Amino acid sequence: MNQLLVTSVMRRLVSGGTCNRCISSLSAAVVFREVHKPSSELAVMMSSQRLRFFGQWWRMMCSTSEPPSKNSTTSSAVRKEDEKLSGDSVEKMEGEDEVALSSYWGISRPKITKEDGSVWPWNCFMPWETYQADLSIDLSKHHVPKTFLDKVAYWTVKLLRIPTDLFFKKKYGCRAMMLETVAGVPGMVGGMLLHLRSLRKFEQSGGWIKALLEEAENERMHLMTMVELVQPKWYERLLVIAVQGVFFNFYFVLYLLSPKLAHRVVGYLEEEAIHSYTLYLNDIDRGEIENVPAPAIAIDYWRLPKDATLKDVITVIRADEAHHRDVNHFASDVHYQGKKLQEAAAPIGYR
Repeated sequence: MNQLLVTSVMRRLVSGGTCNRCISSLSAAVVFREVHKPSSELAVMMSSQRLRFFGQWWRMMCSTSEPPSKNSTTSSAVRKEDEKLSGDSVEKMEGEDEVALSSYWGISRPKITKEDGSVWPWNCFMPWETYQADLSIDLSKHHVPKTFLDKVAYWTVKLLRIPTDLFFKKKYGCRAMMLETVAGVPGMVGGMLLHLRSLRKFEQSGGWIKALLEEAENERMHLMTMVELVQPKWYERLLVIAVQGVFFNFYFVLYLLSPKLAHRVVGYLEEEAIHSYTLYLNDIDRGEIENVPAPAIAIDYWRLPKDATLKDVITVIRADEAHHRDVNHFASDVHYQGKKLQEAAAPIGYR
């Protein structure tokens, strides 16, 4: 009986009945229940009922008595949908083991496939970023140092090669991994500083920001490939951290002081990289290094045939380094002519 009276009052409150009727009904319910309660519980019940009564009365006064409109019905449906999305914070992707975050922000990766219709397996690069390396580039080109700064750049690189040769000797895989962790720094530093200069001076960059960042990304993909081949040990990883930390700060200051010297240093570093990869290929040809199958990431990135080998991978990486050599020597020459980089069109897509 008590439950029926309370339920009746609640229905009147929700249906938008008048305040007087709600109060009278609720008061009747309270009196009825109090009469049937023992005197020892009277004080507790009175306090509880008052709190419930005023809570219901306040909610009734704050709400509108008008019937819900079409818009409010739609809003309610939207709220229910939002609650459903927020409740299901993560969901399993169909046919995959990966976990997809909720699409509350409307951000989702479109389904990307290869040319044969299979699912694209990489997040670090997309199909439109892949390419076939130009292997016809001249690998023997060399910038003869003539000016004082050229000689400083040349001998700096030659001196840096000495500890590398002593530490790695003929471990060309580990040498290449270390080389790529360093080679990916100049493009990022140069692109970052040119980007800040463009923002600071309200001037265009002539495409050089994109060209240098493209170079840095290409070097990073070289590293991702070499890591798959070499599987570096813990002490080699520590060495990478130390060398990268020192070289980043060195090159950052150098680029601020003299961009033409900085680009010339990178040009000579790339010449040494070509030499190192040539020695790597020679050992593969002689059978001193096993010509293992190419990792899947390299096959997709350089669009190599499915039966590609380590020799094919090193060949395309060496061609990339030759292109980087040309870009940086060209950038240094622009500065030597007393011009700014934005005055000469950047070789975007030259790799």
